[in-house]
Amino acid sequence: MLYDLNLEITYEYASPANAGLHALRLMPGSLPGQQKLLSGQIRLVPDPSELFERIDFFGNAVTDVAYRKPHSELCFKLTARVDRVAAAEEFDISPPLTALPRELGSIQSLGPLAPVHFLGPSPRLPIDPAFEVYAREQVTPDRSAVSAVEALGRALNGDMRFDSDATTVDTPALEAFERRHGVCQDFSHIMIACLRSIGIPAGYVSGFLRTLPPEGQPRLEGADAMHAWVRAWCGIEVGWIEYDPTNAVRAGQDHIVVARGRDYGDVAPVKGTLRTAGGQTTSHKVDVVPH
Repeated sequence: MLYDLNLEITYEYASPANAGLHALRLMPGSLPGQQKLLSGQIRLVPDPSELFERIDFFGNAVTDVAYRKPHSELCFKLTARVDRVAAAEEFDISPPLTALPRELGSIQSLGPLAPVHFLGPSPRLPIDPAFEVYAREQVTPDRSAVSAVEALGRALNGDMRFDSDATTVDTPALEAFERRHGVCQDFSHIMIACLRSIGIPAGYVSGFLRTLPPEGQPRLEGADAMHAWVRAWCGIEVGWIEYDPTNAVRAGQDHIVVARGRDYGDVAPVKGTLRTAGGQTTSHKVDVVPH
């Protein structure tokens, strides 16, 4: 499926910003067997003083920009075309949770895809005992890793309420979990914490959802902004799978990957520092058009 992506993020400052450094993770990547970036461009208004492109540790495309002149408004615009491949139907050949530690122990790699990076606490996601208590209520140790991921995702979807006004980007996962409502970032962080607490390596995925669903199907929650979902490592034979707890579905042809990491801090669309005074307002516009 071909998708045309349009994203616009605008910041307006109460007082002009005299300088700024920003790391942008906005451009979708080409992922073998999953999606292919056919074309893409990031435009910045005003033009930056410096621009540098790189690939981070987890394989995400990063655009670093620097501003050294005063500006009262800053706009990042992404246009891209992506070919998203439908996932093949799979059999569940993942090991039971009791056997997962043995398979983890046999992996010696410390590369970007190594599950060891996604097993313990990460900077934005400490592991609280409440997550393990909840997770063990949903799955038993004899369940396969894949079925445990799906069962936990469905349970969270049923127990949590999607509420775009309930949390902010800085709300701790435990707070959102205790209140049982939030946005896709909260659903994903909570699910990651629950999975890690029972020994399943899990990470965070940022990306897009198609804005217009197929005829007769409901619109997915989170389609009006950048979206987030979960990747989980389910053993040597299966490897990584992706699950969207906000919508209780396996990530598939509607999900376009931008960046992957341990938690939101690794994949934030815009991250950096400003030299300014006063407040700021932010607006987002997202359009994902299928062909």
